[in-house]
Amino acid sequence: MLRTIEEIPVGLLYSRSGPYAHMGAEMVNGALLAIEEINAGDFGFRLVPVAIDPGGDVERYEAACAEMVNRHRITHIVGCYTSASRKQVLPQLSRSNALLWHPARYEGFEACEHIVYIGAAPNQHVVPLARHMIETIGSEVFCVGSNYIWTWETNRVLREIVEAAGGSILGERVIALGDTDIAHLVDAIVEKRPPVVFNTLVGETSYAFFRAWNEARRRHRLDIPMLSCSLSEPELKLIGPDASTGHITSSVYFDSVDREENRSFVERYRRSFGADRSPFSDAEASYVCVMLLGRAISRAGRPAVSSVLDAAYRDRFEAPHGPVWLDPTNNHCYLTPRIATSRSDFSFDVFWQAEAPVRPDPFLARLDLGTIATPAMLNVHRSPRTPYLRVVK
Repeated sequence: MLRTIEEIPVGLLYSRSGPYAHMGAEMVNGALLAIEEINAGDFGFRLVPVAIDPGGDVERYEAACAEMVNRHRITHIVGCYTSASRKQVLPQLSRSNALLWHPARYEGFEACEHIVYIGAAPNQHVVPLARHMIETIGSEVFCVGSNYIWTWETNRVLREIVEAAGGSILGERVIALGDTDIAHLVDAIVEKRPPVVFNTLVGETSYAFFRAWNEARRRHRLDIPMLSCSLSEPELKLIGPDASTGHITSSVYFDSVDREENRSFVERYRRSFGADRSPFSDAEASYVCVMLLGRAISRAGRPAVSSVLDAAYRDRFEAPHGPVWLDPTNNHCYLTPRIATSRSDFSFDVFWQAEAPVRPDPFLARLDLGTIATPAMLNVHRSPRTPYLRVVK
């Protein structure tokens, strides 16, 4: 007699069309690869993906989430690339006692019992990049970004760190999401000629900016480092080889990470989705989301949210980028930060990484600005001021 295999539906809530289509498609791939591997194992159940594409329209995320939990009886959802989409589904998650496994690195200042945060918290990507900037480049910076919560909060954290080091924000320009009329941003940077630029532009706006900046840089013979916490391998291809080369990026994952687990992951990923495909940080995190979920269901013996969470807190997974485990005090993950430089072959050279996985600190409650500001940069007449880091609702 054949044993009945329980089928457990898992929601995949990603925009595979619209302004984030390229990123959404790779993130779905990461989740599907993990589902395939869980189903191929001896877990006694099968994960069945139920995918809904909100098309990058923030207003459609809540309805998509409601359809998953009400129509398909889904209690575990993997997805949401932007913070706006994550916040949009929060009320539905709370009403239905469902759990969102969120893969994207984000601006922090949030900890919800209905979300498992697999992506990097600000102390795992923003703070390491700010530290590198201050210690090796300078503490005066020009900021450009898209007009939404990622830019607002990331720039606020950067300002606190820079001012504590005795530096300053030389300029801050924001532009509407999706706007590609970016000439004024480039002109402002050329006029100011700052030591470094911090870029939080997203999507097509960012790609247009990199191309325009590359032309302006050559025309005016400028050598100004461009820093980012979100530039990734698939985006390098969209920008083009000349304009995407030489930029500094902070992330916990690059597809060039030198680990056997990662080499195997990249090989399996490309075998499944195409030799030209590039897993990036949030695609790897999507893979980790599903792997942690599947392992937790197996350990718990059932998919009930409370049981799965308890099981997940006791797990430690060797992810492609490094060991990953959950902090039960805030539902964020221990992760290994890295900093890399983009190459003309659409990959990254990692030149720094943390010695061990870093404890997540989404509210930056343990941030000691004195450890970031170097003595030479500190104003000797005063101590670094204590940052005012508010909770963002």
